Amino acid sequence: MNIYLPMKIILAFLLFCLSFLAKAQNETPKDSISNELNEVVIHQNKKTFTNSNGTIKIDVANSVYNSVPNPVELLSKLPLVQVSSDRETISIVGKVNPLIYIDNQRAGMNDLNALAVADIKTIEIIQNPSSKYEAEGRAIILITRKLSKKDSFKTDISETASFKKNYNNYLGFNSSFKKNKLEWKANFNYNKLEPWENHSIAYQIPQASIVSDYDVTAVTKRNQYVFGGGLFYKINDEDYFSINVNGKSQNDTFDINTFTFNKNQNQENHVFTFSDNTSEKNFINSFLNYSKKLKAIDTKLFIGIQGSNFNQHLWSLVENNFNETKLELSQNRGQKFNVDVFSGRIDLEKKFKNEVLWEYGGLYSGAKSKSDYDVFDYVKKETTSFDYNFRESNVAGYSQLSGKIKKVDFSVGLRVENTNVNGKYSTESTALVDKNYTNFFPKAQFSFSIDSTKSVSMDYSKSISRPNYSSLSMIGVYINPYFIYGSNINLGPTLMDVVSAVFQYHDTSLKLTLYKNKNSIYQDFSFDNQNNVLTFTEKNFQKESGYNIELTLPFTHKIWNTTNSLVFSKNKIEDDSALFTSSKPYLYYYSNNTFKLPQNFTFVFSFWGSTKQKEGVFERNAKLIFDLSLAKSFGKNWNCTLNYNDVFKNTIYTERFTVNNVSSRARYLVDANELSIALRYSFGKIKDSAYKEKKVNEDQNRIR
Repeated sequence: MNIYLPMKIILAFLLFCLSFLAKAQNETPKDSISNELNEVVIHQNKKTFTNSNGTIKIDVANSVYNSVPNPVELLSKLPLVQVSSDRETISIVGKVNPLIYIDNQRAGMNDLNALAVADIKTIEIIQNPSSKYEAEGRAIILITRKLSKKDSFKTDISETASFKKNYNNYLGFNSSFKKNKLEWKANFNYNKLEPWENHSIAYQIPQASIVSDYDVTAVTKRNQYVFGGGLFYKINDEDYFSINVNGKSQNDTFDINTFTFNKNQNQENHVFTFSDNTSEKNFINSFLNYSKKLKAIDTKLFIGIQGSNFNQHLWSLVENNFNETKLELSQNRGQKFNVDVFSGRIDLEKKFKNEVLWEYGGLYSGAKSKSDYDVFDYVKKETTSFDYNFRESNVAGYSQLSGKIKKVDFSVGLRVENTNVNGKYSTESTALVDKNYTNFFPKAQFSFSIDSTKSVSMDYSKSISRPNYSSLSMIGVYINPYFIYGSNINLGPTLMDVVSAVFQYHDTSLKLTLYKNKNSIYQDFSFDNQNNVLTFTEKNFQKESGYNIELTLPFTHKIWNTTNSLVFSKNKIEDDSALFTSSKPYLYYYSNNTFKLPQNFTFVFSFWGSTKQKEGVFERNAKLIFDLSLAKSFGKNWNCTLNYNDVFKNTIYTERFTVNNVSSRARYLVDANELSIALRYSFGKIKDSAYKEKKVNEDQNRIR
């Protein structure tokens, strides 16, 4: 491929954008009438970002973000949101992983991936959620979908061509229909992807006189199907019934090529590892909801049940070439993981005459997973097989009171949860893991309006974060003869205490947050000196504490709308097994600049980054990422968007730490440099909707 062709496209794109910017600034109205009309159009443009008491709201439907091909990529472009290098987890700057809500109902990563971007209206990043959210809710990402009430229909068909290291294609279909009291929604996406991944780790084990490093590259051919459908029936003005099903299925074939240097005392080896891999992942989620107004006691009742299943099958044939000899078969690895989750809940809500709202209810959730491990070692001529079974049940009850006393809005609540965990091999009668614990989670929030432009709010919360079900399995990934990615069946939950205060002036907010975490989950090493194998896994670290000072500053001037976020943060991680170096403050910054241009053009220039992070145990590199977008609307039905992401190819993550006397230096390259063009056609129209759904399973984000 001619390397100058992408550069020509990029240059033409930039010149095109600059020419329209110049035209927008220099264009002179022909008369006062056209000038007045132009002013009306400008005032009618909706802001992409709004800010209130530390909560940032993004208008997706009326911005260039509605052309992003999938929701995870969309979130990675928003302020304060950080997506992991493997695109499997989401975090908020200075916080742990947030809860995800769709239309005020709990969802998980799989639900997020099964959601069509064309169906999203707004996204809110809530950093001080009230006590009505679950005990895990230290931060919330709230997604609101486009809704309608009138009898009609609407369908969106979208096509996105994405050029990274390899070509990726996204085809989407999203439809809504309503007739009388009945409404349904459906979406289907077919994505043909070819992601590229690369990372390297260099490590030392002084007590074993081992120095080693490896560099691994993988290219995947992926067929991905995303689907969803739902039915909503409005019984009357107060009561409704709904059923919903969504899911994702993908098949991967990928080769992993690893170059390894390993020095064990005086013995040195250069190893090339080739593994041929096939993977299948399937997720399905379904739920039933029923809501009824109990008029006799003036109370709203909600009953819901939900079932989810996730299964994965990974097959690998591994070959090794030691010291440039020849490839020889090493292992034939077959691994399966399956998790089923069922949950049911009852919520009651009663509003008193003085506008005080009392909410109370209960939840039961049960999960069971099975890990099948079957590996044949060609060198030892032996097979290792086992089945590991895991069960977890959770019973919770909560009560919350909210309202307003004079100028003070308040919300206070308490949640109680009992959790029972059991894990064992199928051939053993004795459990490897047997836990039973009860936790109390208080929350309180108070907000005071000084005047129409200024307000102050304070809140306290105690919350919990539990590990993913797959992290509690026995699944492992072979990298080379000396290194394995593993899991940890003994992982426990993280407990968090947070106090924060926010000062709001117009759209500008200043927030101070203090937090203290117990048993935070971070990376860990375990060395088997008999087999000379290092396992990279996770463990619960003893302590984590810190503070954040956040400034959010929106600004509008004529055709220019900008939103800027600055976070001054200090995080301190400690554990007896880890080497503590230093904990120093670092700065995270984000800026989005949107220009409304003539002839329905919109140009967006955004960037985000952070300074070098030293968090006691972990040291991470500085980053600075630039993105460009240009969107054009053609009438009411057509929309075209050109995106150029990670302009300077800076999406690189490095990390240094020492745990269990193993010193490591890791580098992850993310294939984020992208030139894409998205085309969307819409027909039909629905103005308003009664469509509702409610996720019952509060641990759904753990299903992966």
